[in-house]
Amino acid sequence: MAWMSWTLPTALFFIGIAVILVGMTTWQIVSPCVERRGFLPLATTRGDRLFIGLLSSAFIHLAFVALTDVNIAVVTVLCAFWMIILMRWG
Repeated sequence: MAWMSWTLPTALFFIGIAVILVGMTTWQIVSPCVERRGFLPLATTRGDRLFIGLLSSAFIHLAFVALTDVNIAVVTVLCAFWMIILMRWG
């Protein structure tokens, strides 16, 4: 793994994704979900909303990095709130 530049933020990012995936898998085993409709224009499961949330968070980060000088930590907190809203009401 020496070929990759493992900085602390990079490691924390991948550890966070791994923890989310393990948590979602455990949640699915304990309490299987059914598709439901929220404010998204399609019926989704928890996994669908997680994927949509991660993908949209990546685009939100890219937009803020490209268009503003806002600290990335502020954008990360914004995306965390976005994920909570999407997972709950999406």
